[in-house]
Amino acid sequence: MKWPSLIGGTLVKRYKRFLADVRLDDGRVVTAHCPNSGSMRQCQEPGAPVRLSISQNAKRKLPFTWELIHHGNTWIVVNTGRANQLARETLELGAFPPLAGLHGIKAEVPYGESRADFMAMDAAGRRTWIEVKSVSLLDDGGHYSFPDAVTLRGQKHLEELMRVVREGDRGVLWFLLMRGDGRGFRPADSIDPEYSRLCAQALERGVEIHVGHCRIDEKEIVVDGVEKPVIIP
Repeated sequence: MKWPSLIGGTLVKRYKRFLADVRLDDGRVVTAHCPNSGSMRQCQEPGAPVRLSISQNAKRKLPFTWELIHHGNTWIVVNTGRANQLARETLELGAFPPLAGLHGIKAEVPYGESRADFMAMDAAGRRTWIEVKSVSLLDDGGHYSFPDAVTLRGQKHLEELMRVVREGDRGVLWFLLMRGDGRGFRPADSIDPEYSRLCAQALERGVEIHVGHCRIDEKEIVVDGVEKPVIIP
């Protein structure tokens, strides 16, 4: 997925969850939309380099959108909506081996009391329900970790995926790694123990859990086909 033209700056502060003040490289301070409802641990340090996109929609109150922050030695994708865009592109290209060969890909399809990020058909003719999660956190052991705050919505998604598997469909939880400096993946049991418990239960009941490693720079973000191991506490 190619980035739109990005504008450089440094983070002044994030506040009210969806706002961020950024000092652009030309010295101006602007307020950008922060498209991330999580706690953004490790992703909101004042003074860190950031990259913004700018909308040409004159009706938008905030034309700037916060896309990336640089932390340590890696860019981290802040805009969680990019994960679904990247997932769709990757699915259509068949570029992630565990999910290759899907066709009839549809987004935001109702199932149960939720909407699946994607539904598609696999080569065996099974409906495949996919939930995509954007991972921006490392735990104290250097593992990619999710979630960064308690997620009742994420718990509900796991229950829905277990239900569709019971009914004979294929259920997939797909974590996309929005940074490049971790090792394996594990649910954040210290942050949301119920989510971690449900991940373990889902695996036992046939839900597939896949972890896609991404290559990220200021020009593009690509799922490189490498799958990281999943460690269940």
